[in-house]
Amino acid sequence: MGVPGRDAVTASVAELVGMLSLAADLGLGQPMEHLTRSSLIAVRLAERMQLTASDRETVYYLALLAWIGCTADSHESAERFGDDITLRAGMYDVEIGSPPMLRYLVRRAGTHGSVLHRARTVAGLVGTTGRTVQASLVAHCQVTGLLATRLGLGARLLHCLAQTFTRWDGRGTPAGVRGTDIDVATRVVHVADLAEVHHRRGGTAAALEVIRRRSGTALDPAVVAAFDRHGAAVLESLPVESSWPELIAADPAAQTLTGPALDAGLEALADFVDLKSPWFAGHSRGVADLAAAAAAHVGLPAAEVLVVRRAGLLHDLGRAGVPNTIWDKAAALTAVERERVELHAYYTDRMLRRVPTLGDAASIAALAYERLDGSGYHRGLGAAALPATARLLAAADCYHAMTEPRPHRDAHAPAAAAAELRSQARAGRLEPAAVEAVLGCAGHRTRRAAGGPAGLTVREVEVLVLLARAASTRQIATRLGIAPKTAGNHIERIYLKIGASTRAAAALFAMQHGLLRSLEPLET
Repeated sequence: MGVPGRDAVTASVAELVGMLSLAADLGLGQPMEHLTRSSLIAVRLAERMQLTASDRETVYYLALLAWIGCTADSHESAERFGDDITLRAGMYDVEIGSPPMLRYLVRRAGTHGSVLHRARTVAGLVGTTGRTVQASLVAHCQVTGLLATRLGLGARLLHCLAQTFTRWDGRGTPAGVRGTDIDVATRVVHVADLAEVHHRRGGTAAALEVIRRRSGTALDPAVVAAFDRHGAAVLESLPVESSWPELIAADPAAQTLTGPALDAGLEALADFVDLKSPWFAGHSRGVADLAAAAAAHVGLPAAEVLVVRRAGLLHDLGRAGVPNTIWDKAAALTAVERERVELHAYYTDRMLRRVPTLGDAASIAALAYERLDGSGYHRGLGAAALPATARLLAAADCYHAMTEPRPHRDAHAPAAAAAELRSQARAGRLEPAAVEAVLGCAGHRTRRAAGGPAGLTVREVEVLVLLARAASTRQIATRLGIAPKTAGNHIERIYLKIGASTRAAAALFAMQHGLLRSLEPLET
């Protein structure tokens, strides 16, 4: 649900789907922009095949969405096969539904557990001829279809998503769907996805060789023939650097989202990201709502409350890049595993940088795991670099995570979570005012009235922001709709509370406490 206020932030459906495709790339064990490049290959091949405009639109979105559901069964995949990301990376070397695929899965089955666990997993896999894996493929298609529906994408695309794991010869999933029963858009995307991986690994010749070898089994011979004619030109047309600008420019049905429609789209992304592990279900939305409530509680303007909520929805996009053998581990993480966890904030930052129109929400989301004392990640930033909005998000995320169960511990009782959050504030890692605001909105008694650092009131923070930006007493009064004498009284009290006597010292205090980027003066 959006928050009232001025909102000039926009994003297209293609940008939202594209961000999720970057997460899927990591979950597939591929570098970012694998699916971006696959989409460009598919669209350019479709153009050379003279497919219709409807075909090309479906191809564009299908190439981005088809594999996004890979994270939906990560928990189950990790239980059977260990590292889910490594498992998927190896799938590009075998044909789905083929005996080599079953042999590959048998080799991977249960390798992360005891001998007994491996024996049971292999027996289950062989005994059902891989039907448990087929069930995972169906789940993959279903959840991707639900996402497409929430983003307002068409019925034909939903039909194609259900065919993601089909084969030309009918040996895929759903069983028996074969030949031209498979939509032409699906058949083109099958070729494009495979071509991108093998072109990146071994060049044009390698991609052509793999595509030809699978003609008539997994792939449509007609689409393979078209790729044989046009593949070299299509592959050579790909940009050397990032493919993202060309992907967005190629959107055949650009749809810009803003306001409530954008918020609904971001909520869909957040819910989908949280499917990575059952331990994360509802986490992003819960953090977003708690952080937004705390932001409103301390008196931030409506526009900033909206920024905080959107940042909460986006802050864990990068989780797909860490295997579930780590996220779902029921014991303490090793130092190496901890480093991989910390990478997810870096991945989130990289994804969000692709969509600059998201503005401050993207910047704040990337700061969710930073701490005031520099002990956070991924950049190790300190207090001066963390605005009040980021401090609120960090406190909300920390509290919400503690009150959720994790594989290695039960959920903290609210009182215990509150005590730990305050301990983090006393240690200098979290902002005390942000902690109290979060706890107040979570139903706890707070120890002091919500406000800014050093006991500043919301109005005093507004005055401090303008003072730090060299506004005169009269300019402050005009901007805030108060008398000059009242503005002067506020300035005197501010100086007294923060132990300063000059504008420069006040500006330094404001920067140190992250006020200048987030506590904009209220409109009057």
